[in-house]
Amino acid sequence: MEKLKVAVLFGGCSSEYSVSLVSGTSVLRNLNKDKYDISMIGITKQGDFYLYNGELDAIEKDDWQHDDKCQKITFSTNRSDHGFIIIDTNTLVKIDIAFPVLHGRNGEDGRLQGLFELAGIPFVGCDMSASLICMDKYLAHELAALKGITVPKAYTFSNYEKKEDIKEKLKDLPYPMFVKPLKAGSSYGISKVNNEDELDKAIDFAFKYDQKIIIEENIDGFEVGCAIMGNGNDLIIGEVDEIEIHTDFYNFEEKYTALSSKIILPARLSDTEKENIKKTALTIYKSLGCKGVSRVDMFYTKDKKIVFNEVNTMPGFTSHSRYPSMLKAIGYDFSAVLDNLIQLGVKNEQD
Repeated sequence: MEKLKVAVLFGGCSSEYSVSLVSGTSVLRNLNKDKYDISMIGITKQGDFYLYNGELDAIEKDDWQHDDKCQKITFSTNRSDHGFIIIDTNTLVKIDIAFPVLHGRNGEDGRLQGLFELAGIPFVGCDMSASLICMDKYLAHELAALKGITVPKAYTFSNYEKKEDIKEKLKDLPYPMFVKPLKAGSSYGISKVNNEDELDKAIDFAFKYDQKIIIEENIDGFEVGCAIMGNGNDLIIGEVDEIEIHTDFYNFEEKYTALSSKIILPARLSDTEKENIKKTALTIYKSLGCKGVSRVDMFYTKDKKIVFNEVNTMPGFTSHSRYPSMLKAIGYDFSAVLDNLIQLGVKNEQD
């Protein structure tokens, strides 16, 4: 049986470049080499694409960009080509599917997905529109709210607006509140603001990561997550987890070092509570048009309300990351998850 030709993309012109290197390395290590003919595509912080032919360890260490191991490439937008071109030799390399293990801007926000859709190349994960919607925290909340999902009260602002005007609009939002880039992941640029004296610094910090920010109310509860895999109504739902934190919020440092936080799987909730969380996650997943892979993050309050936080359309993909762990808890090992996602991507293109 001929191997499926899979292009795995890592890196990216994004603040989450380093996170992608870790996820991408993990995916590459766990893909079945007997099933797949794998092309490793690295994207630099500057946005250049390279076919990488070196060792996997060098990717995770960010030591992969060497001339003797890399060839500059570009994806062809000609649908008949169905692949990428090695620029120096003008060689076309056909692929069956792309697996963009990219996080944040220029990888998870619909731009790359739009390129693959234009080129007619199947890919793993949400399509362009769902990726764009989920990356925009405010838009995702607004659409989910139309389906009856509870969302935090929030306002959005652009970087040309005066801070005095921003503060005026926030008068009905009590402290503490959260200031976030509108389109960023991995908790980059996020601050919990406890009083007005802290607001200016938090606004400036968020604007470093995006030209638009969202400022939303604090939800008094803890974060729960739900992994979903599948297309349409044929969906697999992982076990619900919860995050126990001892800091102001689940920030970047805690996500990737777990100095004082802890992921608890399964969540310490009743079966009924977990089923309600899964149903809410499913409603969010479907209402935002997600396909293939997404992790839906929510807050669970003391009065047992479920409040939508965000959807991560390309969650962390190490073997111990939350998304694979939630699916492992229901019987899918990491390699099986990757196999399923690739098959879903192929099937989605055929449909």
